[in-house]
Amino acid sequence: MNFCDACGSMMRTAGDTWVCRSCENEEPRDSRAEAAMTTRDEQQNDGEPPVVDGTKDATDTMQKPCPADGCDSDRASYETRPKPGGSYEVRVFTCVECDHTWRES
Repeated sequence: MNFCDACGSMMRTAGDTWVCRSCENEEPRDSRAEAAMTTRDEQQNDGEPPVVDGTKDATDTMQKPCPADGCDSDRASYETRPKPGGSYEVRVFTCVECDHTWRES
């Protein structure tokens, strides 16, 4: 990987030259410098880090009265989800007593 001396953008290779993706500045390629850029044996790519589901086993609750008939609970857990096709999020609540689920925009 090489960066442009003129604008600082990442460059791409084109034959024997590096070409800037932004300003089209060209610089000659240097095989010794490129050899120093390669991965050494002691460096390893461990792959992508594991993705953790922050909502799984969540215990955070808030005071929110349950709208379900016959439930007197005033505590609910919640999570925010992006609204499909929208530019805002929806908060989804789950009652800690009866597991009734409802949402608020």
